[in-house]
Amino acid sequence: MTIKKQKIMAHIQVPEGVPGIRSLVMFRPETGKHLYDLAEVLLRGESPISQADRELIAAYVSKRNECVFCSSSHAAAARCLYGEDDTTVDDVLKDMNAAEISPKLKALLNIAGKVQILGTQVKQEDIDAAKAQDATDKEIHDAVLIAAAFSMFNRYVDGLASLTPTDPEAYKEMGKRMIQGYALPQKPATT
Repeated sequence: MTIKKQKIMAHIQVPEGVPGIRSLVMFRPETGKHLYDLAEVLLRGESPISQADRELIAAYVSKRNECVFCSSSHAAAARCLYGEDDTTVDDVLKDMNAAEISPKLKALLNIAGKVQILGTQVKQEDIDAAKAQDATDKEIHDAVLIAAAFSMFNRYVDGLASLTPTDPEAYKEMGKRMIQGYALPQKPATT
């Protein structure tokens, strides 16, 4: 995995050294709480889509949005959930259409990719193609909502230039933490 950029300073005064969305929700926990609650429901809550596949959708949309922090951290979480030796995540992020994944997951990722561009890009034929692969209304709903939410999260993280680590090992640790759930981080203690 190649990580391209690292932001040195965020556009606003956030806790130093805290990467990505974590620093932003620590800056404003009253809004951050709701964002973390949404991520918890979308990625860890009840859904007919597996947690690994939901993290993959988040990583896929984030990569398409060129949000290095979110694509790297959610790809790491998906790798943990699929199993470290599984190449699914990297294959999808490299070329979703050539990846060896189920036709249903491809159809859901196709819909998510269209939502990432603009919600109105999703057409009835996209929905019909997913349903032809036995995707349920709830699976389609969840894929669309994950794609929409992560487009917002990506813009939040990059719009405020939050810290984006360049070390792939940092993302491995984040992935391990993220699969435990999305709990609001606490501000670092001041001395």
